[in-house]
Amino acid sequence: MPIINCLIAPSVRVFCPDLVNLYGCTIGKETTIGPFVEIQSDVEIGENCSIQSHSFICSDVHMGNDVFIGHGVMFTNDRYPKSHNPDWVCEPTFVEDSVSIGTGAIVLPGVVLGKGCIIGAGAVVTKDVPPGTTVIGIPAEQIKKES
Repeated sequence: MPIINCLIAPSVRVFCPDLVNLYGCTIGKETTIGPFVEIQSDVEIGENCSIQSHSFICSDVHMGNDVFIGHGVMFTNDRYPKSHNPDWVCEPTFVEDSVSIGTGAIVLPGVVLGKGCIIGAGAVVTKDVPPGTTVIGIPAEQIKKES
């Protein structure tokens, strides 16, 4: 699997470079990338992030600093996928600083995950998550708000 046309800070740790697929992305210093991760073009990942194994970060995801992405987290950028869609629109997703996303969560396109929010394992995020909020479930619903 390749690492092609990326802007990767020298202190980034890719634990198994032969087992990742990174192309056209930007990754900030001190970030770690686990095995079997794909990060597509036009993705920006901040500093001190942790991307666990088997995660997929599609084009146009913008991630702040100190973000944790659990194992098998999937981002999407197409709200109405079809095999052939001449009207396709890539919808950006924004992950603000200090967000934690649990194992197996799915993040639909066009959402903002607010600073310090927590996405529970297996949650399906269909709408914006306010800062400091914890969400769980399918679809993800708020269970806690930091004061």
